[in-house]
Amino acid sequence: MSSFAERHRDRLRDRARERARARAPEGPLRAYLSVPPPPRTTPLAQAPLLAVDFETTGLDARTAQIVSVGLVPIDGRTIGLAGARRLIVRPEGEVGQSAVVHGLTDDIVEAGVPLAEAVEVLLAELAGRLMVAHHSVIEIDFLAAACRRLYGQAPALRSIDTLVLQHRVFRASGPPGSEPPAGSLRLWAARERYGLPTYQAHDALVDALACAELYLAQSAELGAGRDLEVRQVMSRYG
Repeated sequence: MSSFAERHRDRLRDRARERARARAPEGPLRAYLSVPPPPRTTPLAQAPLLAVDFETTGLDARTAQIVSVGLVPIDGRTIGLAGARRLIVRPEGEVGQSAVVHGLTDDIVEAGVPLAEAVEVLLAELAGRLMVAHHSVIEIDFLAAACRRLYGQAPALRSIDTLVLQHRVFRASGPPGSEPPAGSLRLWAARERYGLPTYQAHDALVDALACAELYLAQSAELGAGRDLEVRQVMSRYG
């Protein structure tokens, strides 16, 4: 796409964001929409990012609920462990069989924060940053559903999806026209390529950290010594 077309598209999205900000009720969503994300031409070495992971009671954002949120800031090439956060979220109703996966039983989530508080924290941390997540459609859909429920509208979200980046890594290094082996794009399998350590899965904070580390390795490989720009790794843009 030409630079003129990109600039035109960016202007349209800036206007859409401003219209969304004007419609949003006073509070966390409007505050988030008041701070623009990094421009598409921002070098990754300077990009403010936030690795995000959710644990949920299911995969359908229309019916399932968030029970845990993990957040890890990434500033350029640095993971900000001091700013990492894990929130347990108190859902409406029981956790059900999903506790087998994430280990968050009903008594644990009962002591968690309300969804509104968790989303307020997340939006504040995301303001001015770009989301990084593995298979980011999950986080985007669940955050959008929560915002519609709490504020009556959902923001357009930008993301870097490390699953998509792993597919790009495979295509760049694998045989022409071949597809990745089954399971090779999963978070933990993708990390094995780079010799990254094995962590306990299905903890939102640990998974967010694992995603942040994977992103740094992937972007370095895809850049091949060059500092890529945000637009070159972004999966969704709004």
